Amino acid sequence: MTDERMLTFLHAFDREKPAYLNELEQYSRENNVPVIRPQMQSLLRLLVTWGRPVRILEVGTAVGFSALLMSEYAPQGCQITTIEKYEKRIPAARENFERAGKSDCITLLEGDAAEILPSLRDDGAYDFIFMDAAKGQYIHFLPDILRLLAPAGLLVSDNVLQEGELIESKYAVIRRNRTIHNRMREYLYQLTHCEELETTILPVADGVALSAKRR
Repeated sequence: MTDERMLTFLHAFDREKPAYLNELEQYSRENNVPVIRPQMQSLLRLLVTWGRPVRILEVGTAVGFSALLMSEYAPQGCQITTIEKYEKRIPAARENFERAGKSDCITLLEGDAAEILPSLRDDGAYDFIFMDAAKGQYIHFLPDILRLLAPAGLLVSDNVLQEGELIESKYAVIRRNRTIHNRMREYLYQLTHCEELETTILPVADGVALSAKRR
């Protein structure tokens, strides 16, 4: 969403990540595993450092990169719960958590978030929620996400602009992407018109929505 030269310039100021995260990021890119982009990494690091959340919920683990990134910048004693349904990625994520020595602070729940989220009964338990799963499902997860988000908590929704396709008419989008296009537009509408939330949408990486829950 930003000129590549500008991105290169801005990334030159990024602080170095722990070596194991650099290795995991490289592995993910080489094996076509989704990993949050550098811009999103910087924003996530800032938000977690500033907000100091003690309970984090992530929807969409992949191989564990973003959960591990958040664990590096969260306060001591923070507990992260992350959900993943793709069976081939779950063993890799567990291994990555173990190798990084983070198994005690990161809990991986296996299965479909549509089934797991309603089973999480601690209403208002999470002061930071990171949505990074199938974009077409965000709208279906939202009622439980709102229930689980603590007062004054922050919801971070990644990849909300669909590589810029979201600004196009649905008829300009290839047919197989129209359902996601419609659902994501509805999701952003719900976020920005929900009385419980204050939301801003930023053109960072592939678009991110930041939603603060009113007290």
